[in-house]
Amino acid sequence: MAESESTPAATAPQASASSPAGSPPPTTAPAAAASTPASPSAAEQPAADAPIAVDSNPIYHPQPLEDDDDNDSSLGDENALSTASISSSILQYRKLHGRTYHNFGGADKVEYWAPNDDAQNDQLDINHHLLNLALDNKLFFAPLSKPTRVLDVGTGTGMWAIDFADEFPDCEVTGIDLSPIQPTWVPPNCKFELDDASQPWTFPDNHFDYIHFRYMIGCFKDWPAVYREAYRCLKPGGWIEHLDCTADVLSDDGSLPKDTVFVEWKKVFKEAGEKMGQTFEVVDNDNYVGWLKEAGFKDVKNTIIKTPVGSWPADPKWKEVGQFNQYMLDGGIEGLGLYIITNVLGWKYEEMQVFIAKVRAGLKNKNWHSYCVWGAAWGQKPYDE
Repeated sequence: MAESESTPAATAPQASASSPAGSPPPTTAPAAAASTPASPSAAEQPAADAPIAVDSNPIYHPQPLEDDDDNDSSLGDENALSTASISSSILQYRKLHGRTYHNFGGADKVEYWAPNDDAQNDQLDINHHLLNLALDNKLFFAPLSKPTRVLDVGTGTGMWAIDFADEFPDCEVTGIDLSPIQPTWVPPNCKFELDDASQPWTFPDNHFDYIHFRYMIGCFKDWPAVYREAYRCLKPGGWIEHLDCTADVLSDDGSLPKDTVFVEWKKVFKEAGEKMGQTFEVVDNDNYVGWLKEAGFKDVKNTIIKTPVGSWPADPKWKEVGQFNQYMLDGGIEGLGLYIITNVLGWKYEEMQVFIAKVRAGLKNKNWHSYCVWGAAWGQKPYDE
């Protein structure tokens, strides 16, 4: 990735001919406006779904193609474990139906729902790649300028932190996570640490220029408290950014029936989040925007990104995003649902497998022009703090 000190401008795809009447045209710059974007009409969304409110135009929106031509892509992986100075107990991962889960602090203290095994880590890397495609290789929306210290919370396999360190070689990038699943070969200005961000942070006050969260739904019981810790650790004028997804699978053109399996999929995550006390509705209703403002951040902005599922988009870029998204979901859907459906909601394993099979079939339906919803929100710590 070429070195840069600012976010490059994005080129938005043309609006779909099937978009709702009166939809505003997509913008060509990240979240510069404060108008309400086009979103699926009430008739096209499941009745149980909460609306997704945004205050800026969606700049990433695919348009459909009548003739599908699936050509799934594949990715290489880099899954070497960094085990230096790690206690053996942390590496003794918990197991559930053949999948492994973190053991940082004990399951009774830190409940995280996603596996940390190679199968799921591959999906994280694929997801990182498809988001890079969707965002034209932009790693952030916040107006950063020469950051010197950056924190990546919930770094996962560390791909975002590594890419950011490559783009800003003079910046010290730290990624933290519950599991040591990051590669050993990293840029010299990038490091990874085991840490639980739900606890009081050990970083000093006014330390970072930028703090980044990505794909963290269902992780924390108290998001405002986490954001307050980030606020404390940011320098005055520093930026926070959170990019996350919803549990929605939607369509803008009416091709997705109201009674699909995706309605139950959304319901499963909503109920599990309520039972765990760790909501999966971070982006829904702009919840994260409200929490950021509650923590004291100013100039909070947000936008949405619609990542298609399958090869239905006409634009070659969005077609490729859709192919990667379908490939990622097909391989990762069991890992996404296994823990919360069996351990949290108490379904039998066989019932879960039947349900997951139905979701997979829905994701492969070529007649449905479906997409997943991602949202990004960013804000600044005031200079007068």
